[in-house]
Amino acid sequence: MPCLFTLLALTAPRLVVILLWLFTGWFHGIFRIALWPVLGFIFLPTTLLWYSAVQHWFAGRWTLWPIVGLVIALSIDVSPARHGRRRRSD
Repeated sequence: MPCLFTLLALTAPRLVVILLWLFTGWFHGIFRIALWPVLGFIFLPTTLLWYSAVQHWFAGRWTLWPIVGLVIALSIDVSPARHGRRRRSD
């Protein structure tokens, strides 16, 4: 089940953020103001999920593996392939 949830998080991170927000306390106490999770939901949803995972699983310590995960999450979020390919009409 956790692997299925991870796969869902990589394919539809905004859906996972909404599900976590509505049905769990995953984001409680991580952010001081509500602006950051809203901006993360809009612009960098995978990075938002990874940041909250580091806060929960690594106790907020940014060592090697959390930073590697952050770089991967950022690359997923800002990748041009993430938005799909446009067809050219010649």
